[in-house]
Amino acid sequence: MSDKGVKDELSTELLRWYDAHARALPWRALPNSGQPTDPYFVWMSEIMLQQTTVAAVKEYFRKFTALWPTVHDLATAQDADVMAAWAGLGYYARARNLLKCARVIVADHGGVFPKDRDTLQSLPGIGPYTSAAIAAIAFDAPETVVDGNVERVMARLRAIETPLPPAKPELVAAAQALTPTKRPGDYAQAVMDLGATICTPKSPACGICPWQSPCRARVMGIAPELPRKLPKVQKPTRLGTAYIARRSDGAFLLETRPDKGLLGGMLGWPCSDWSVDAPDPAPPLTANWIDHGLQVRHTFTHFHLKLTVLVADIPESAAPDRGHFIDKHAFQPSSLPTVMKKAIALATPWPLRD
Repeated sequence: MSDKGVKDELSTELLRWYDAHARALPWRALPNSGQPTDPYFVWMSEIMLQQTTVAAVKEYFRKFTALWPTVHDLATAQDADVMAAWAGLGYYARARNLLKCARVIVADHGGVFPKDRDTLQSLPGIGPYTSAAIAAIAFDAPETVVDGNVERVMARLRAIETPLPPAKPELVAAAQALTPTKRPGDYAQAVMDLGATICTPKSPACGICPWQSPCRARVMGIAPELPRKLPKVQKPTRLGTAYIARRSDGAFLLETRPDKGLLGGMLGWPCSDWSVDAPDPAPPLTANWIDHGLQVRHTFTHFHLKLTVLVADIPESAAPDRGHFIDKHAFQPSSLPTVMKKAIALATPWPLRD
């Protein structure tokens, strides 16, 4: 059979499986449902799904689209409201880029998402993968979409034993060779669904896979071992101090972190630097800072963090060097990023103990 014949047969089998087994996701128009695909939903879901699981994204997606149903609504949203709604989802640069991109789409494109990959990729926060995903899924363009699920499927289908990350170009080439011109958007989602539900990292369900016959790794008996990966580099541990101050009227002292850097633009407790060596003290004001031995442990992409939590009760007349007070009735721990929520959870209940 010719390469084109193999390609057509594989895509036909996979699309048949997808038509029967597609995951129902809040941002997805199911095949043969007659529902239109909303580019705004596709874009938002793809930004949220970057380095984040589907299970974690679902409720955030529902919340965002309830608060801001269209790209016009999001473009006019307050930065602080969007950052608060994003709290807990992580990788906060995505939230900042979400706002920037929405505003560019409204200002420069009349609120209409571009259809071609090159223009999409010129927008804030949209890289090669995301531009391909939006173009394929929202506009049915024959673009190749390669995420972790697709890498795993391709590694097994073609028995590619080169370890990741060096294998990425080889896996992308394998995926490109199979991308059809017919229903490319459904095909892209089908390969991702196959990896998420059948060709899973552990114990793949090869017996019910629509691609079981042509899968070389299954025939060789090495499917569960692929894709191979280079040994992980051990993450360093950084140290820091968080300062939680409560005013006598119950208001808390918080600060908005700089736009650039970790947790950029997010609300949080005033902190010292986070460094490999013990950081210099950096309290936001002079106070009787109490150390109850509280320590938050949190893992970011590139390092582990041990954050010592110091607490203080301060008078209403207190004048901090940085940050601002939030009334006790307006303070919502849920609007904080996860590491900051961990800190306040350790420090409560008040009053503080001497």
